[in-house]
Amino acid sequence: MSDLTTAPAETAPHVDAGDEGYSKDLKSRHINMIAIGGAIGTGLFLGAGGRMAGAGPSLAIAYAVCGVFAFFVVRALGELVLYRPSSGAFVSYAREFMGEKGAYSAGWLYFLNWSTTAVADITAAATYAHFWAVFSSVPQWVCALVALAVVLTANLISVKYFGEMEFWFSIIKVAALVAFMCVGIYLVVTQHSVDGHTPGFSTIGDNGGIFPSGMMPMLLVIQGVVFAYASVELCGVAAGETEHPEKIMPKAINSIMWRVGIFYVGSVVLLALLLPYTSYSDGESPFVTVLDKLGVPGAAGVMNLVVLTAALSSLNSGLYSTGRILRSMSLSGSAPRFTGLMNKGKVPYGGILLTAGFGVLGVALNYRFPGEAFEIVLNFASIGILGTWGMIMLCSLLFWRRAQDGRVTRPGYRLPWAPYTQIVTLAFLAAVVFLMWWGGGIGRTTVYCLPLIAAALVGGWFLVRGRVQEVAAERQGLGE
Repeated sequence: MSDLTTAPAETAPHVDAGDEGYSKDLKSRHINMIAIGGAIGTGLFLGAGGRMAGAGPSLAIAYAVCGVFAFFVVRALGELVLYRPSSGAFVSYAREFMGEKGAYSAGWLYFLNWSTTAVADITAAATYAHFWAVFSSVPQWVCALVALAVVLTANLISVKYFGEMEFWFSIIKVAALVAFMCVGIYLVVTQHSVDGHTPGFSTIGDNGGIFPSGMMPMLLVIQGVVFAYASVELCGVAAGETEHPEKIMPKAINSIMWRVGIFYVGSVVLLALLLPYTSYSDGESPFVTVLDKLGVPGAAGVMNLVVLTAALSSLNSGLYSTGRILRSMSLSGSAPRFTGLMNKGKVPYGGILLTAGFGVLGVALNYRFPGEAFEIVLNFASIGILGTWGMIMLCSLLFWRRAQDGRVTRPGYRLPWAPYTQIVTLAFLAAVVFLMWWGGGIGRTTVYCLPLIAAALVGGWFLVRGRVQEVAAERQGLGE
């Protein structure tokens, strides 16, 4: 009986003010397709080309390994969502289990993730646009600016409009991948020649096998593969704007695992069977490469339109999620006040505009470094992703510990094998950071920037902590 009476006192202070004011307009089909769309994006459609060229067929193993850990992360977040749905998602949970410093760190690492991912997405969109001759004379930075303007406008209307856009974006992505895989399987089964090569296991065996350059290239592309799964946590944020998350979320999250297996691992295996890994390149989608070499009239153009849609979808998702996260932080005092503002459509436009502002910096990056823009931001986005996933697993671990102490009750939908799953995942994330350093180049430079990122977080905390304490005191006064 005492447990029942003390539970409300334990959980009451953790009602997130940032959850108020949203419309509950996202339906089951929206959440399910957002979950799919979050697992199929720019990292697969554009990034897989260069990674295949570097690591060969072993890229499929890297996708499978990272996919397992991505599933653990989103499953851990799903357990927390069913415990307490929140548009602030893991920032709200970090506030509950780690205090305001934890929420502040989680939120700004997430912002680092999506502000740099937004740059990667508009860079990808501009790269895709150059596939068509009509855009070849248009500077890459102009294409990037147009992409940002279109998606920003759409994102500011309403969450229902966002949900519909993501629903149809995801339908297009899934349909295109299914169609490509059907064509690929047909080519392998019938041994139909592709650019003078006979598809099949001989394509892998005659070109150095699964590890044509050894295992090290596979290990070194892992940080890029992690980026491919950057949006899997999005359905956890969206749960705060749906009516019945306890019914919708488990189904959506559980489906991520087999989708990863089919769409990521399956499509990369097919790419390896269809053409030698040396046929793929950094600047072109591997799917476009295959269809182009196959000589199907207009097929490459259609696929390029699909991957352009994927880039815009990812950008749309990034603006959506950071808007919600920044509002949660703003109402606790750890983000600028204007990021807490909402428009008549119940959209937190302040946070969305802040992320879009960093997207404009991406336009400048495309102007100055059109060749390296994607790789530069990819590495910084990976740091943000690793930090975000690490925070989610830490929250999950602390939640598990409180459950062991009897202070909270875990929902029926749980992360399996806790606490070992959290510990192994955290070790994996640390290993990815080491691999970024080990690989040298831009990755090592990014790791060397970690002290600067930490210093910026510490400096920022000293700037906002006064307001955070003031807001907490006000909230406590209202509670009393």
